[in-house]
Amino acid sequence: MGESKKRKRHRNKHGGKEEQPTLPSPSAKRTKLKEPSSFLEKMRARLSGGHFRMINEKLYTCTGKEALDYFKEEPSLFDVYHAGYKTQMSNWPEQPVNVIIKWLKKQSPSFAVADFGCGEALIAKSVKNEVFSLDLVSNDPNVIACNMANTPLDSSSVDVAVFCLSLMGTNYQSYLKESYRVLKPGGWLLIAEVKSRFDPNTGGADPEKFSNAISKLGFNSVKQDFSNKMFILFYFTKKEKQISKQKEIEWPMLKPCLYKRR
Repeated sequence: MGESKKRKRHRNKHGGKEEQPTLPSPSAKRTKLKEPSSFLEKMRARLSGGHFRMINEKLYTCTGKEALDYFKEEPSLFDVYHAGYKTQMSNWPEQPVNVIIKWLKKQSPSFAVADFGCGEALIAKSVKNEVFSLDLVSNDPNVIACNMANTPLDSSSVDVAVFCLSLMGTNYQSYLKESYRVLKPGGWLLIAEVKSRFDPNTGGADPEKFSNAISKLGFNSVKQDFSNKMFILFYFTKKEKQISKQKEIEWPMLKPCLYKRR
């Protein structure tokens, strides 16, 4: 009797066998296991992005010396910042550093270049010129770690000074004064900056006032390129006649470039 009861359990009311529950295939199990991994990757990306935005805001709202001390205390934050920076730049249709590299390739290969805030030193890796790659931290023997306002370069020693999205400190004026010091008379100053920083309608600086301030520093304004959607490019040359005593300059405030969470 016990056996017949057991058999009935495996039959439905029409006398047929009940369907056995199907077990998930090994491949289905593997698919489910991937979901937590994907979630963790998203969380890591969000945390990384949050760290980048925190460091980015810090760099825009402190002096160059404070930024240098900040990275000296925790050098790994420099890598976190540049990883986030690369992610942000990957969303831009065109990157300003590539425009600058194209321009340099049209100039004399004998020109010495100072790349202020060089990051991964892409300019030095892309042109035949001698390039002095300068940044707050150096993970590369070819990059000089220093304060952008006080570099080890000799006065009147370079033909081109570049600031590619690197006028970040509250004392950005001192970086430009340093570029004036190291440039030869007639040398080029190239500045690429996020366009929103120069939109007076949204709290940005007036590009004409910015250009005029640099001219008073001892430069001639050659060109302003607004053709790109994301950034603006300024081209200056250092005046041949040295200014013995620079006038008092009223520098416009450059608002921080704060990246939105994606």
